[in-house]
Amino acid sequence: MSASPPPAPPRPWGGTRPAATFGPPVPQAGPAPAGSAKGTAWLTLNVCTPDPGAARLPVLVWIHGGAYIAGTSGDPLYDPSAPARGGLVVVSINYRVGAEGFALLHGAPPNRGLLDQIAALHWVRHNIASFGGDPSRITVAGQSAGAGSIAALLTMKPARGLFRRAITHSVPGWHCTPALAEDVAAALAGRFGRPPTAAGLRDIDPWRLAEEVTALSADLPGHRERWGRLSQAGIALCPVIDGEILTETPWPALTSGRTSGIDLLVGHTRDEFRLFSVMTGRLGTFTDHDARTALDLFAPAPGGATAYRAAYPQAGPEEMLETVYSDALFRIPSQQLAQANALAGGTSFLFELQLPSPASQGILGACHSLDVPLAFGTMNSPTGRQLLGDRPSPEAVAVSTELQQAWLAFATTGHPGWAAYHPDRQLTRVLDAKSKIVPYPEHASSQIWAATPGPAPFDLV
Repeated sequence: MSASPPPAPPRPWGGTRPAATFGPPVPQAGPAPAGSAKGTAWLTLNVCTPDPGAARLPVLVWIHGGAYIAGTSGDPLYDPSAPARGGLVVVSINYRVGAEGFALLHGAPPNRGLLDQIAALHWVRHNIASFGGDPSRITVAGQSAGAGSIAALLTMKPARGLFRRAITHSVPGWHCTPALAEDVAAALAGRFGRPPTAAGLRDIDPWRLAEEVTALSADLPGHRERWGRLSQAGIALCPVIDGEILTETPWPALTSGRTSGIDLLVGHTRDEFRLFSVMTGRLGTFTDHDARTALDLFAPAPGGATAYRAAYPQAGPEEMLETVYSDALFRIPSQQLAQANALAGGTSFLFELQLPSPASQGILGACHSLDVPLAFGTMNSPTGRQLLGDRPSPEAVAVSTELQQAWLAFATTGHPGWAAYHPDRQLTRVLDAKSKIVPYPEHASSQIWAATPGPAPFDLV
């Protein structure tokens, strides 16, 4: 297995090295991205600059999502052309995912994917001036697992000073205790009849290992009695609170003052979980039993399930399940990160995307990932067309323009163009056909979670 060591600087080379194409994707769940060649030089980054000869342009470093088990910086969804035209030097990075990046193995450092991100940020800080970028104005940006990675970086001492601002879309509350991470790694290695060690898995092809991560993720629902909430989250691997590299989750670290706040732009979509309901073919099929399972596993204790039923008395099983999963997995971690950052002395700006997707007869709603093609201006990419249709509506174009301008303004000045979030007023920008600023729209849910500083790490039952 090639994932056991921490990231290391590349060997130097002589002359000019061609770098006109994206590097190979890291081994990941699902098939290799279309058009990519499988290679071993996974840890690459890409730089797109509007003016290599410029001096001190703001820098945006993109960390892709993919549930910590998939994703690549070369996805057309992340085409940097639009933000670069706006005046940003855009860097996108690959980092190890799945078993390579996050399996807790004896003989290998934990959270190798996060270490890869830190190594990339060091490279950016030391080299971006050669591309016209300002190393003192680095903004990290990410969505889903990328946003969760950034939230983790906020707490990690090796990452301090490597970026000035952060943009996080749909922050997930996914972390594992060491006990659970060790058990998952043992289950994964057991599929090969091997011990859960770097040495025991070293000779297994990394893409073969990734296939088993895919299979294990699909088998998660059958492990509820053993793996609890992780079994219903749809992911087998995620960052581990290992006590060494990642010592705690970001919410208590910020609210307790152990981590300082920064300039933070954070947001989520209204219907986060809808994408997964549609992708799994479960939309319209959820039962009372499914809703009870969601409440039992993900509502904050004690009393969370009762509080949800009281706050949403008219909700049927499907609405209740989507509300709980949207809250627990993305909405509340995002809103509470904005709140905790403000309490830690930082300046937070919060948004919720409410513009529904017109694709698939509108069943997607304002789903998870819908904000990404809007923010990058890549609505005509393959994923953008799946989420927004072949012809984006004028409303989608307007929201895309607003979100792109917010990114540019925030990376440049630290202000996206709307009022900051304060714990007392909780002002939030709602992105819709007619955008507006209102108190946090998911107030009923936030009240249920108010006494809980972020989701607790997944643990063994």
